Amino acid sequence: MASPAEARTVREPAGKAASATPWDVLAAVAGGGAIGSVLRWSTSLVWPGPVSTFLVNVLGCLAIGVLMCVITELVNPHRLLRPFLGVGVLGGFTTFSTYVTDALRLALSAPLAALGYLLATVLCCVLAVFVGITTTRALSRGLRREVA
Repeated sequence: MASPAEARTVREPAGKAASATPWDVLAAVAGGGAIGSVLRWSTSLVWPGPVSTFLVNVLGCLAIGVLMCVITELVNPHRLLRPFLGVGVLGGFTTFSTYVTDALRLALSAPLAALGYLLATVLCCVLAVFVGITTTRALSRGLRREVA
């Protein structure tokens, strides 16, 4: 019987070295991250400050909800699609480190506004993921009914 640590490890397919680095996955994440970061930076030029950070995080979470529903329930995607779009593009687009930095800066002059910003961002982001998933599921059910 395997130990709990052994049971949790992911086994590589036969013929693959256990220490092999998935360079194609790394490249997909890096390329997607570059695209997402440029999109986020561009947004900050249009709406500088916490407004930009709030918008990219909520929109990114909405897109993550849609993407995860599509690639886990509706299609059989290429194995690099999730690393490229989910981790790379949307991971580079969303920015929770800047969210915390914005909140700290805001806390120096308006502590209650900073607390509101922190709470509103988390609540809106969780809601955005939920809306993305439920809307995508509802639309896919409607499309399947029309096709049938």
